[in-house]
Amino acid sequence: MITVDQAEEIILSNKIALSTEKVAIENALGRILAEDLYTDRDFPPFDRVSMDGIAVVYAQIATGQTDFKIEQTVAAGKPQVVLNDTTHCIEVMTGAMLPIGTDTVIRYEDISIIDKIATIQIIPPKIGLNIHTKGIDRKKDEILLAKGKKISPAEIGVAATIGKTQILVQKQLKAIVISTGEEIIPISEMPLPHQIRTSNSYALQACLKNWGVEADTVLLPDSQTIIEQKIAQYLSTYDVLILSGGVSAGKFDFVPKALENQGVSKLFHKVSQRPGKPFWFGMKDSKAVFALPGNPVSTFMCLHRYFKPWLDASEGIKTEPVYAELEQDIEVKFGLTFFSQVKLTQTGTGTLKAKPIIGNGSGDLASLVDADAFIELPLGKETFRRGEQYRVWLYR
Repeated sequence: MITVDQAEEIILSNKIALSTEKVAIENALGRILAEDLYTDRDFPPFDRVSMDGIAVVYAQIATGQTDFKIEQTVAAGKPQVVLNDTTHCIEVMTGAMLPIGTDTVIRYEDISIIDKIATIQIIPPKIGLNIHTKGIDRKKDEILLAKGKKISPAEIGVAATIGKTQILVQKQLKAIVISTGEEIIPISEMPLPHQIRTSNSYALQACLKNWGVEADTVLLPDSQTIIEQKIAQYLSTYDVLILSGGVSAGKFDFVPKALENQGVSKLFHKVSQRPGKPFWFGMKDSKAVFALPGNPVSTFMCLHRYFKPWLDASEGIKTEPVYAELEQDIEVKFGLTFFSQVKLTQTGTGTLKAKPIIGNGSGDLASLVDADAFIELPLGKETFRRGEQYRVWLYR
């Protein structure tokens, strides 16, 4: 049996390289950028008026001039114009090109206009006000976005402004969530007293979809022959297999043997943790297999603690760890790393507080809705004190 840290190290050392594809910009939301995006011109591409008002020569204001005749009015989207007389001004709208020969914009709030004469009522303190200077945001050929970034609406807007109708992104991983067990039935059926509806498959699939992974689900009976046949089929079709159940030491836990018989190399089986001790992980070529315990809290914890960091590493995403402060003491007497479910709150100073949620063990699915995260209490201590900080794995 290995430690949590050893399991993490093995998993992260077996991240996979994702291929790429081009998608239309309208389909790129949530995908991982696979190319650097560069500016195709200065940002902004011209000295841009940033407030509605009048464009003037500041030197005239410095001489004491406050009344300026309006030569013309220029809207955004119009070609650049020239100020013909330095004692005059040009009325300009937000987004317009700054007229040639002017260097300061006085906003409407600081002037009055009567009979095409603009009178400055509040004298600007310096030259260059209310102008978004050419190239101040980015220069031409600078990197706007580096590959490896998850594309949000902000990145969509940036890509659009440089004319990227097609964006190179990482291909989405294809995963299948496999639940095993004779007691599990589809959610559309009425369970008999000895049966339960499948829940792990839906919870895991929802997590995967939320993380940008295409995920299918399937229920398999406790039959080593069938499990082996299906594993062989899925290994040729999917990038990653996530199994729920059948990995412990019971007479009907066929999954570890079935995986090894299909050429999946076992990298570890059993981790010194609670919940999730029977966790199994292996690889076949570039295909990863996460065989998780069947109890719902164990399954849910292992997915967030191990699969999500592996996914981030494979996609080249760097995430900062999150820590929370215990609100009360916790005693851990069983000599394993303990992942306690916690409810999180944030203080006015920004400290994250973790209140332990006491459930009824790893089979207590309902307890997941009362918490927000798992707090990782490391091996080697028995008493974890109120006020101590430990890493948390968020699922809400």
